[in-house]
Amino acid sequence: MSGRVQKIAYKPVGLLLGVVAGAVAGVVTKKIWQLASGDDDTPDATDEDRGWGEIIAAAALQGAVFAIVKALVDRGGATGVRKLTGDWPA
Repeated sequence: MSGRVQKIAYKPVGLLLGVVAGAVAGVVTKKIWQLASGDDDTPDATDEDRGWGEIIAAAALQGAVFAIVKALVDRGGATGVRKLTGDWPA
């Protein structure tokens, strides 16, 4: 399969994996926040009752968890494609 065709064919897989990564990251972030703070939910930036430190900490945690989960899911997806097709997605 040519690189261009392979890239186009992998696009829907990559998009689906991104959605899965976002959902998994949300669950993981919520669980870590519960363990660390005792609160049930991570604070929203517009939550008037939360301080700046708590808002920034929650945002940093969410960003880090999302980046790690997305990298794991993307790498796993690419590895799966190679096993199925013999080629690494471009």
